Amino acid sequence: MRCEGENRIISVYRQMEENLLQNKQTVTILSTKVICKQPDRYIGWPTIAKAPNGDLLVVFSGDRDTHTSADGKTQMMRSADGGKTWDGPVTINDTPLDDRDAGIIQTKNGTMLVSWFTNRGDDAWQGHWTIRSSDNGYTWETPVRTAVTTPHGPIQLGDGRLLFVGQRPHESHGDDYDVGVQASDDDGRSWQTIATFPVPAGVPMLTYDECHVVECTSGKLLILFRDCYNEHYIRQAQSVDGGFTWSVPQVTPIQGLPPHVIRLHNDWLVVVYGKRWEPFGEFACISKDEGQTWQVEDEIQLSSAPNRDLGYPASVQLDDGSILTVYYQIDKLGEKPCLMGTHWQL
Repeated sequence: MRCEGENRIISVYRQMEENLLQNKQTVTILSTKVICKQPDRYIGWPTIAKAPNGDLLVVFSGDRDTHTSADGKTQMMRSADGGKTWDGPVTINDTPLDDRDAGIIQTKNGTMLVSWFTNRGDDAWQGHWTIRSSDNGYTWETPVRTAVTTPHGPIQLGDGRLLFVGQRPHESHGDDYDVGVQASDDDGRSWQTIATFPVPAGVPMLTYDECHVVECTSGKLLILFRDCYNEHYIRQAQSVDGGFTWSVPQVTPIQGLPPHVIRLHNDWLVVVYGKRWEPFGEFACISKDEGQTWQVEDEIQLSSAPNRDLGYPASVQLDDGSILTVYYQIDKLGEKPCLMGTHWQL
């Protein structure tokens, strides 16, 4: 016979086991498929958002010769059925320079806002830009110049402002590269610099590269950075005053590049990122406590890839709670990268 103390110990351990099972993530990969393939052309750096009419819009740099060629265009794909099928790509922006790293969001006013930057060139279009659409992405206004750039673009805050945090090349302010913070109070028609992110002195600039921001349920802002050094561990910091000041950045246990983070309907955070080392592919990680901890022990592999030419995943949560993550990578060896998507369920 067991004594009362032994029974209590067994009960405690059983409860611990039940808690562990309840906290462990169950993930279902519903589908992984090619969204757009352009024969003998290169596709890269996509972002996805939902339009006011319910369509899903994906923007990317397409119709390229190579990863660094000067012929990239900002292109867009549209799905009216939740990502099951997609219309063919349309070009929404094509400057004389290489148009790269397209981001897209829907604002609270129902505006679709796309961001991108142009690679260096002796042209008036060199720099960083946003462009607006008030008809679900069918027509677009005149581009507006910004002072910062980051692959997946700005976000909208609960107070109505748009916040855009990203690298600020020296053409924008006269010094070396740093990380600037811009805001828009007029739905992306204009941008004003409100702060500079406190990059620690002496670190290489690409330690704080290609960031993305999310607003947590509490109102806290969390920013995640790609670190091109230090074994590619993502760095993060937070702001509790709407982006005017930021905490000292810390290294997370998440290894990947670059991050895109969203808040789910249940207020969890999900960050997606690529790994350009074996096993090659796209990955995700969950936080249930506004980024204080990340469940790296339950890291989710969304796709595998044949080589390291991949990444820049971005996600949107669909009405049924499932998640669609888009990214670029090679579908088959011998081909150039295409646009792909993984539909998955927590």
